[in-house]
Amino acid sequence: MHKFLIVKVGGTFADYAAERGDFEDWTVRGMSLAESEWETVNPQNGANLPDPAGFAGAVITGSHDMVTDGTPWITDTAAWVRRAVDAGLPLLGICFGHQLMADALGGKADYHPDGVEIGTANITRTRASEEDPLFRDLPEVFPGHVTHSQTALKLPQGATLLATGSHDPHQSFRVGESAWGVQFHPEFDAPAIHEYISRREADLAASGRDVAAIRATVRDTPQSASLLKLFANYCRTR
Repeated sequence: MHKFLIVKVGGTFADYAAERGDFEDWTVRGMSLAESEWETVNPQNGANLPDPAGFAGAVITGSHDMVTDGTPWITDTAAWVRRAVDAGLPLLGICFGHQLMADALGGKADYHPDGVEIGTANITRTRASEEDPLFRDLPEVFPGHVTHSQTALKLPQGATLLATGSHDPHQSFRVGESAWGVQFHPEFDAPAIHEYISRREADLAASGRDVAAIRATVRDTPQSASLLKLFANYCRTR
């Protein structure tokens, strides 16, 4: 059985990672992977991305960077996404990964015109999601943790919109049979999103946001978290 690849395009705050692990750790825990079942590559630090054909599936993590930064590692990772999709490698892009996939495959990522989305949002499945192997058994509306300034403003041509939200109309999409993007964070738990709200509290308050109201949205998100295991199982059984 091939391993899973975690494409680490960013990490959480260094001190928080020292306490609770980093994005790749949260992701593989959610996927219920044994240590022998996965490996990670960090293109942000200059590592070369491997041949997509050698893996069961790949997850592209979130990042504190922005897709529109256009740095060489972002351009290289976007090119790898196109190769992976052409090769039929199952992909799951989370937040930055979702935006990068949309941009790389012909859509457009940029800053959301209504600003930051943060807290726990209601994610609403579309009619098309009823035929999707990851989303079809989820509730019609379910909670997902969100923290992002950029978004997939435009989806790639031919993409299937799977989920929407009141702030972000493109909460999830699929390209082809097995390349998914999710704007929300299935790997976050409630303590993690509380941490992100606290870290951004001053900026949120300065921009006129009601931080207490944002905190009040936070709740557990078992349905969105289940997508990680659903993706792993899909990759194993396809």
